[in-house]
Amino acid sequence: MFEARSRRTKIGLQLIVTLMVLPYLFPLIAMVQGSLSGLGWGNYAKVLEVPGFWLFFRNSAIIAACTIIIVYAVSLPAAFGFSKLHIRRKEVYFWLILACITLPEVVLLAPLFSMASALGLYNTYWAVIIPLAALHVPFALLLSRNFVDGIPNELFEAARVDGASSLLVFWNVVVPLSRPIAAAIIIFTLLASWNNYLLPLVFLQDPSTQTITLIPQFFVGEFNNDQTKVLAAAVITALPEVGAYLLLQRLFERGLSAGAIK
Repeated sequence: MFEARSRRTKIGLQLIVTLMVLPYLFPLIAMVQGSLSGLGWGNYAKVLEVPGFWLFFRNSAIIAACTIIIVYAVSLPAAFGFSKLHIRRKEVYFWLILACITLPEVVLLAPLFSMASALGLYNTYWAVIIPLAALHVPFALLLSRNFVDGIPNELFEAARVDGASSLLVFWNVVVPLSRPIAAAIIIFTLLASWNNYLLPLVFLQDPSTQTITLIPQFFVGEFNNDQTKVLAAAVITALPEVGAYLLLQRLFERGLSAGAIK
């Protein structure tokens, strides 16, 4: 692995990394500065006073939590099967699943709308949770499989010598070792489900089921366009994601490096 030893190399790498971060840092700074324009912290108070704000927050939390649970519960066992079990044509199935990564949400709106209406799921959380989970399982599977590939086969062989079945091997070997990749799955799925705007906009018409991503609509209309409060809403919306990343930062970085494409 590459390692910077000299002081000059370390300073050069630090400068390069800093320059790479700046394009992502400036929009965040502009967002926070813009949210404090005009009324200052009063903009945040106005956002929190939006009717049903905490209901929207709860709805987003429910959708994100359910999506994370489904993605994790599906992708990790599938990764174990594709990586360590002998399944005929498993590579064909694996690449067919990965092909789903190329499908954008907007292309699937019409069939998803027809299916949700036929199953009676329209205007319920499940109309958003199921498509979100299905769209993000392939990427989570890709990360998880590469992570499981890195677990030594000797651990699985030792467990089988002790008489453990495939289910016990998965539960006693893979699950305890999968905390880093679980953190990566949680962060990526949280970002995707919490920030998703299109699916809640289409499938959740009842105000009691709408999510926090629709809060800016209260400040943008035909005769109103208060961008300061829109930016304040964006900052508030991003706080749970920032908090989750800070809590899982170490595990996330380990899982991301272990699950990287070799």
